Amino acid sequence: MSERVIDRPSTQDGAAIWRIARDSGKLDLNSSYAYLLWCHDFADTSAVARVGDDVVGFVIGYRRPAAPDTVVVWQIAVDAGQRGRGTAGALLDALVRRTGVRHVETTITPDNDASNALFRSLADRWDAHMRVAGEFDAQQFPDDHETEVLYRIGPFEAAKAA
Repeated sequence: MSERVIDRPSTQDGAAIWRIARDSGKLDLNSSYAYLLWCHDFADTSAVARVGDDVVGFVIGYRRPAAPDTVVVWQIAVDAGQRGRGTAGALLDALVRRTGVRHVETTITPDNDASNALFRSLADRWDAHMRVAGEFDAQQFPDDHETEVLYRIGPFEAAKAA
């Protein structure tokens, strides 16, 4: 079996990222076009995990315009056949190292135990503080969407978790 490699995404990865997001059963699915745009416009703040020629996981994010030392993780997912192998954590570690950011922010629904554990482990590996910084309450959404709790992790030190 091929070794896992973490890399910047290209537009050629957009379809695979969309498929993984769709198959996750947990993420809000964006249009396929949105994933192509993420791979084109936000490749510097996103990453894909590959095994051989196959994309098996991704993280997409962007720098917060008012705080360029912060990457907001929009989505992260791993193909079902690759879960439990540390791929999601490796994607986040690679993103922090490559971007050199001081903070990562993300929102997580309260019932998403896997994501809560993933981001807590990121904070632990990097010896960074993790705090709840607010939320987007369910009533703020125009559809049937759960509350999203905002987490802020950092500061990160570049020498850690290398």
